[in-house]
Amino acid sequence: MSEIWQLSATKIASAVRSKEFSALEVTKAHLDRLDKVNPAINAVVQEFPDEALIAANLVDEQISKGENPGPLCGVPVTIKVNVDQKGHANTNGLVIQKDQIAKTDSPVVSNVRNTGGIIIGRTNTPAFSLRWFTKNNLHGHTLNPRDKTLTPGGSSGGAAAAVASGICAIGHGTDIGGSIRYPAYACGLHGLRPTFGRIAAFNASGGERHIAGQMMAVSGPIARTIDDIRISLEAMAKQDARDPWWVPAPIDLGEFPKRAAICIAPEGLVVDKEVEKALREAAFCLEQAGWSVEEVDCPSFRKPAEINAQLWLAEMRFAAATMIEREAEADSSFVFQQMSDRSDTIDVNGLQAALQLRITLLREWQIFLEKYPVLICPVSGELPFKDQQDVQSPEAFASVMEAQLTQLGLPALGLPGLAVATGYVGKTPIGIQLVSGRFREDVLLDAGKIIESATFQSGPSDPQ
Repeated sequence: MSEIWQLSATKIASAVRSKEFSALEVTKAHLDRLDKVNPAINAVVQEFPDEALIAANLVDEQISKGENPGPLCGVPVTIKVNVDQKGHANTNGLVIQKDQIAKTDSPVVSNVRNTGGIIIGRTNTPAFSLRWFTKNNLHGHTLNPRDKTLTPGGSSGGAAAAVASGICAIGHGTDIGGSIRYPAYACGLHGLRPTFGRIAAFNASGGERHIAGQMMAVSGPIARTIDDIRISLEAMAKQDARDPWWVPAPIDLGEFPKRAAICIAPEGLVVDKEVEKALREAAFCLEQAGWSVEEVDCPSFRKPAEINAQLWLAEMRFAAATMIEREAEADSSFVFQQMSDRSDTIDVNGLQAALQLRITLLREWQIFLEKYPVLICPVSGELPFKDQQDVQSPEAFASVMEAQLTQLGLPALGLPGLAVATGYVGKTPIGIQLVSGRFREDVLLDAGKIIESATFQSGPSDPQ
């Protein structure tokens, strides 16, 4: 029989709801797991077990009264340290923000609490949440529990490492350039970047974000099963008036044609043979389930990736350049310099031109995704990188950036993307990415469930 910490979020919620386990038992089991494995991987960097136990008792009280706490009934969840959680520092991996204590919960944290989730800790991110690797001067270095020589991904590397090691069933992440999808890929998990406007966002401790952050950064779940992604989305996407961008779109938007496109190497992306094999196997899974799949060229990833870089760097240069200098964290300083060298400074006219091109590109993608409700494409052109690969040299950084083309394109368009784990190459995780139209996360989840059922059932593992 599986131990409690090995169970999926969906099974935990059902068991707590039916009183097979109490939320208190579940929480204690995961806190014990945290104590056992976290020292080896440094995924959770802010712990508050007493708060977690109090929250678990409240869920059990609701159950005893015949109430339904919600879709995350008794499920252990971690929160990334770059969103507000009342009483805890929103550090974003920075020494200079170690005392930035949140006075209120961000909307996603409120929604996790209000739907029965038990927050058992806060997870690591690289300084400024800037990299696909997770290390900073304040909280230290997070390792991949599947293989410590590989990156756990970033910037939600702590979240993915926590889920992959059984510390929690669901990890909250954020994504402005692949920061949910890539950690899921690197740690053998599933990760959903939802449509912009699907999950409400606001961090009162840091003030309003500029246009790039407002339009491109989203929160979303990382989990070991597609069903867990589904219930996480349901919970996290509840309304919150603090986010004017939030859209009251139903999670399920109804029937859609069972057609998929597959693009192995978008716009000349160099793709490892193992990645191509995983993509073709995913296409075969959908075909076996009655879908039609056509290999085609998809709309541009490169042009929206360039817009992503322009908008994100404009915000970083305006709001964070002096912070980067003050923080003096070597890796983020190097990465920021490399990014700056690759993208010219944008003026007001350039900003208007980028936003104008953005809508043209989004229209092209929407027309494409109306014909093909799902696109199968790489999460990355390569298998998960060796840890700290991006800061080895300017050439290494450039190679990493090129491999991550499909990570960078989606955020500028606000489209949803789902990383689906499909297995291992040796002991290295591998997976594929699914893309769909705005607010069609239901399409991604349906297709992802088919692929998951036919290929790979992700589970937690002891740090390797």
